Amino acid sequence: MMHKRVCVIGAGPSGITAVKNLLDEGIEVVCYDRNNQVGGNWIFSEKESHSSVFETTHIISSKTLSQYDDFTFDDFDKTVADYPSHDELRRYFQAYAKHFALYQYIEFETLVVHCNRISNQEWEVTTEKNGVPKTESFTDLVVCNGHHWLPRWPEYSGKFTGEYLHSHQFKKAEPFKDKKVLVIGGGNSACDVAVETSRVSKKTSISWRRGYRIIPKFVFGVPSDVFAKRSNWIPIRIRQVLNGIMMRILLGKNELYGLQEPDTKIGETHPTVNDELLYKLRHGKVHPKVDVDRFDGKTVYFKDDSSEEFDAVIACTGFILTHPFFDKDFLDYSEGDVPLYLKMFHPEYQNLYFVGMFQPLGCIWPGSELQSKIMALELTGKWQRPKNIKQLCEREVTHPHYKQIKTPRHTITVDYGLFRKSLLKYLPKDYVSKKPASQVAEEALL
Repeated sequence: MMHKRVCVIGAGPSGITAVKNLLDEGIEVVCYDRNNQVGGNWIFSEKESHSSVFETTHIISSKTLSQYDDFTFDDFDKTVADYPSHDELRRYFQAYAKHFALYQYIEFETLVVHCNRISNQEWEVTTEKNGVPKTESFTDLVVCNGHHWLPRWPEYSGKFTGEYLHSHQFKKAEPFKDKKVLVIGGGNSACDVAVETSRVSKKTSISWRRGYRIIPKFVFGVPSDVFAKRSNWIPIRIRQVLNGIMMRILLGKNELYGLQEPDTKIGETHPTVNDELLYKLRHGKVHPKVDVDRFDGKTVYFKDDSSEEFDAVIACTGFILTHPFFDKDFLDYSEGDVPLYLKMFHPEYQNLYFVGMFQPLGCIWPGSELQSKIMALELTGKWQRPKNIKQLCEREVTHPHYKQIKTPRHTITVDYGLFRKSLLKYLPKDYVSKKPASQVAEEALL
């Protein structure tokens, strides 16, 4: 086999496990990241240079199902909470990078400007650091730049003349003290922002365009994702019905909280995991509103013919899936389907990999770790992708785990358990590797 030199874009949770598993197989790797430390979105910053979490963010999946197999939370710190804070996660990722000696392979404060695929054995990657461009050659490219950083703005007629921002720009609730705030959206960010601003605002309202399902973080005293995992053996359609009934028993109907009823089953839209929103609604701290119709100055008109003045509108309306370092005519997943086998393998470009570009009903990076292991095995010739890769890529689109509503947010959704199972079938039973590659190499020489 020819010598492999691999470029990894991004040193977030997916990027670092890609680097780690490439090194495990003795592959030369260089990782570029625009930040100054490991962690991606989990590096809290009040700057808008990257789409960081905000001041009070905790993960919405439990630590039990949000850890690397090679480096668990117990390996890191056994006192970590069931739902770790952004700072605990940042420290976890940095401990991972330190434990596996990854820092020497990461070039920080380096922006990947352009990637040009020359052939099936060569990429030209142009980067920029401190205003100085540099172009290098690699055999393979691994994309781990994340999909939560380019804001998707809603489109309404009229113009809002108050403070208008995206959740990408929201860092803390304090600036909204004594203001009338409207939060647009029903996803996890929207509900978190509404809860946080309600602590300090004069009034906080939340606008939903449709009914969403709110999932509590704990079910019968157990993290909800851990509880849900116990039913993974049940077919998805039956599971959807049973889980829907259970949520109705635990929480009641949305209309009890002044919210629209969902017209979808659990899993047909991305679930919103939040314990505080319903509490805030029933305590009059957050006020429910239907979808926005139009803006006129500081007045917002809603589709139920009501209107209200606000000082600030925060649009929590998601992000665009984008790869600005590719030419648009080469690859563009910002709209439409994403035909990648295992959300990773392109049907034509054999030396291009996507790691972490999926949205599980659970946590991303455990799946990224397994993707990285398969990728590393292929690059060393220990595994071969199926010959019918084009058909498999198309099947990813036509046979999703969940038949979700047609919105840009739902093009890359997978079921956590099923996706993990589909990855594990390509890995040996002893796939876990807890030792740094250098230590494994030293022990092999003894």
